[in-house]
Amino acid sequence: MAGEGTSDVLSGMEWLGDEERTNYPLTLSVDDFGQELGLTADAVEPISADRICGYMQRALEQLVDALEQAPDRPVRELDILPAEERSYLLEELNRTEADYPSDLCVHALFEAQVRRVPDAVALVFEEQSISYGALNADANRLAHHLIGLGVRPDQPVAICVERSPAMVVGLLAILKAGGAYVPLDPAYPGERLRQLLDDAGPRLLLCDAAGRAALGAEAIADLSAVDLDAAMPAWADQSADDPDPHALGLTARNLAYVIYTSGSTGTPKGVMVEHASVLNVLRALLDVSGLTERDSLLAITTISFDIAGLELYLPLAVGANVVVAHGTSVIGLQRYLSHQKITVMQATPAAWRMLFDAGWEGAPDLSALCGGEALPSELASNLGRRVKSLRNLYGPTETTIWATTFLTDTRIEAPHRYVPIGRPIANTRLYVLDGHGQPVPFGAVGELYIGGAGVARGYLNRPDLTAERFLAD
Repeated sequence: MAGEGTSDVLSGMEWLGDEERTNYPLTLSVDDFGQELGLTADAVEPISADRICGYMQRALEQLVDALEQAPDRPVRELDILPAEERSYLLEELNRTEADYPSDLCVHALFEAQVRRVPDAVALVFEEQSISYGALNADANRLAHHLIGLGVRPDQPVAICVERSPAMVVGLLAILKAGGAYVPLDPAYPGERLRQLLDDAGPRLLLCDAAGRAALGAEAIADLSAVDLDAAMPAWADQSADDPDPHALGLTARNLAYVIYTSGSTGTPKGVMVEHASVLNVLRALLDVSGLTERDSLLAITTISFDIAGLELYLPLAVGANVVVAHGTSVIGLQRYLSHQKITVMQATPAAWRMLFDAGWEGAPDLSALCGGEALPSELASNLGRRVKSLRNLYGPTETTIWATTFLTDTRIEAPHRYVPIGRPIANTRLYVLDGHGQPVPFGAVGELYIGGAGVARGYLNRPDLTAERFLAD
């Protein structure tokens, strides 16, 4: 090809002399020796030049086989991964099988602690402390009332209340009654709350004065509303005994909650999560965190985010206590951390940075959990030096709270700008795939697919989107 068009064709190319060097991550030379090709590669880690040549050699071998046996086979279907690397990526990294009580409901772990340590402190709010026995009795009375109002397994029940002991009682009561709670934060804009309420379509709402004000009279006019701040609650004389899940037809495959995504990439979607999925992440995090009955966890996350479930149910599953923060101001968090003898706190990188910016000097007995955003390496190094341990967590709502974990230390060096998300938790599988659903080489860029016990049932009222996003593995 010659003439005017040649420069247009070559405009995206750079011609290099024999002695010139580039800053590109990969330089590949192909020499034609007539009967064979010579490959020379110069690459930046994590993919070495030898590995790249190995992939290309395997691709050429596959191409030869395809030409002989299946000439119509698309090039994209050539398998460039050696069998050993494919096995490592798909199998070895995903050997996460572990036993967990997959037949139990979320509240069953709490009820087991009630029987074991009924007088131990379960919940702290401001100056109020509530024992396991008292918290369970309150939740049971409300649960029996909800059952009498017609709550059944998989039925969505909305809850819109301020942070308080009543919030925890309400959540536990919905679970015990067999319903799937739909959490609505009264601090959210009323328009968004009404949008979620319309989509979830609950017939029953648990609320307080703040919840009623946030939703507005018109939005709740057609709902049966249960006021959790009533001076004389209608359920005060109900049984304090645990409802029988078998009598309710409640199993671990029923829904525990429906939580809506932020809607940052479109319309908020209600993610339907079953009890068994929550049980798996609780069991997995108990194992990796080492949480015991001697711990005190500070719960700071709005119940409209699924990570709030970890803050509430993880300590209640082992006999520890959960301190429910009323607010998340910097001054308030520092007060909680210093006065409540907090040993575990989960927060976003932004929240940890906010604490440092306000002069917080750390806590040597604090186990820090970080998630919700990418964790910058410099922040991790700073935080890691000031706490007992730091664990980075990752997971979308669709795979139940957290799917991966990485225990960090202070030796995170360049060129890593962010802390890795780590390895999959128990009974979880991770695959990094290309646009055709094939595994990419170790260290290459691809899209993350997550499978296993944490995968949610799907999106509420969105069967088409569920079919698109929740794939058969």
